[in-house]
Amino acid sequence: MKSILLAIAAWLCAAVPTALAQQSGPVQRDHVVVELLSETRSIQPGIAFRVGLLIEHEPEWHTYWRNPGDSGLETRFSWTLPEGFEAGPIQWPWPERHEIGHLVNYGYSDTILLPVRIEPPADLEPGQDVTLTLKADWLVCRIECIPGSAELALTLPVGRDAGGASAHAAAFDAADRRRPTTVEWPAVFSVDGDRVGVQVQEISGIAAADSLVFFPAHPTLVEHADDAFFAVDGDTLQVSQKRSPFFSSLPETLEFVVVDTRRDTAWQISAKAGSLQTAAPEVARDSPRSLAVILLMALAGGILLNLMPCVFPVLSLKALNLVSGSVARPRAHAGAYAFGVLASFGLLAAVLLGLRAAGEAIGWGFQLQSPWFVGALAYLLFTMALSLSGLFEIGIRWMGAGQALTERPGLRGSFFTGVLATLVASPCTAPFMGTALGLAVTLPTAQAMTVFLALGAGLALPLTAIGMVPALAQLLPKPGPWMDTFRQVMAFPLYLTVVWLIWVFANQTGPDGMASLLVGLVALSFALWLGARPTVNRPSAWLAHTATAAAIIVSLAALAGAAGMQGGSNQSPSEDFTPFTSERLAEINADPERAAFVNMTADWCVTCLVNERVALSTEAVRAGFREQGVVYLKGDWTRRDPEITRYLEQYGRNGVPLYVFYPADEPTNPVVLPQILTPGTVLEILD
Repeated sequence: MKSILLAIAAWLCAAVPTALAQQSGPVQRDHVVVELLSETRSIQPGIAFRVGLLIEHEPEWHTYWRNPGDSGLETRFSWTLPEGFEAGPIQWPWPERHEIGHLVNYGYSDTILLPVRIEPPADLEPGQDVTLTLKADWLVCRIECIPGSAELALTLPVGRDAGGASAHAAAFDAADRRRPTTVEWPAVFSVDGDRVGVQVQEISGIAAADSLVFFPAHPTLVEHADDAFFAVDGDTLQVSQKRSPFFSSLPETLEFVVVDTRRDTAWQISAKAGSLQTAAPEVARDSPRSLAVILLMALAGGILLNLMPCVFPVLSLKALNLVSGSVARPRAHAGAYAFGVLASFGLLAAVLLGLRAAGEAIGWGFQLQSPWFVGALAYLLFTMALSLSGLFEIGIRWMGAGQALTERPGLRGSFFTGVLATLVASPCTAPFMGTALGLAVTLPTAQAMTVFLALGAGLALPLTAIGMVPALAQLLPKPGPWMDTFRQVMAFPLYLTVVWLIWVFANQTGPDGMASLLVGLVALSFALWLGARPTVNRPSAWLAHTATAAAIIVSLAALAGAAGMQGGSNQSPSEDFTPFTSERLAEINADPERAAFVNMTADWCVTCLVNERVALSTEAVRAGFREQGVVYLKGDWTRRDPEITRYLEQYGRNGVPLYVFYPADEPTNPVVLPQILTPGTVLEILD
């Protein structure tokens, strides 16, 4: 009796799908309506056609993609087809992210069509009807989840000629528009520490990273709730995301979809397991993708830039301006200064973004990589220092403004001070500034420009606030005879800046270049001295003008000759450091007994020089390097170096300094140090 009952139960279970198979058209299930559709009205022998499962979800409910994410089950198809027919895989549209509490799932809401390609046999006889049967299983969820299933039938006639599109062809067109483009871009992926890194080469059509979404097909590779970090550099795409706690082994290949939500397009890419050019950098792991956060970082970095030693000489000029007679209109001068800073930042950013878009490997502070610019800036600051020392008056004799500075030249002077502040300060990198600049160059042009202007606003903010807030302006001392002495004192920071620029120029062009620049500075000072002397009669005036012109020509010729010289690198090997190369770094990382400390620096980066003197050159740090078996690699970015530029970009940076430590036992998990170093900071990282 028991066996009879079991047989009856088995027959009933088998009979249910048979009954369901007779259903065609829309079928209602819990929170979804499903229907099996055909793209064509009829089929032909040997000609592939498409059918698809249309799923209409109730509001707030969703089903799942091939990788459901943190929870859920993918939708599955099981076909019963006539003899000789073959069904391909589901042609998955790209999914959506569904956040439920602390979980993130990948799936579909509203209405979605899941197409499948069917191959009929070539010997199929026209004039007959064929029936395709699909058993579909899914999981539909809102917060709670309900499994669903349906067995659907679709009968199509067989004809000799194409029967044309069916009434449902528009649904297939919509599915095709949401279908990722399969591309053959070279790609590799790896798992380094707690991060999964993906690197795609030879990309096209991906211009910005801020609107990209990453959907890996492997279900237990990444932490789906963690936002992926993207970086686009020319034809290379880098993706980094936190590793899943359920990760067990590395797959041989990783299929994934990258969706550009702004352009409503996607790419399906297959990556092989391998080594990235650089492991997913620490800065990329923590870099925020919110534009508002990046703007705040840029503003804070600009404010802190005022504390950098490279900015002090320019601040002294602004202090002189504020305590002069022009302080009667402090708001106008503060506005002119701020406008000069913002205009200069905007111009530098436009040049930088334009050159990078044209394929140039440059970064922030690129102007001081040119000996021409360094020499010209030395000439300019030397001229201003001589003016402050009393050799001549820019505002009186050279601007023709009369007995005293008029209102217009005074405002022009504040604007020019802002320009000069930008030119001198931009090579320096303050805390927050490096990350903001590195992220800015991955954004669309308009957003990147906004970040650069926020940085300029931060630089201008402290001194602008003094002029804009009357209570602060009233704290400044009243003008008086003491100002003449104060003005002369303010010349000496400029002289020191000129000395620094000459040293940078010497490292770029060598001793001969430095000697030529010094000759040019002497000729320039002679021309300024002649120009400031009064003339008594016409013959002496003609002679003075001729000598002045000749001295100016000599100074320009000296600069032109010096700028064309090529100096030897000041990064020759020594007992303290080894010049950086990618090959040398890879060799050290392959040795389990050695660690690496990379210092990316430049002679025109005052922050870099201070860090080297205060921290990296101390005996305590040198001893720490020796005890830990650390190889100190130093990259010189004083002149343009595409290899160093690429290394900076891999760590989300666009300027120096950059300090990276590669532990001997875990070189694929490097640590990025702060931009302001102390011996204790370095030793702590070594330990």
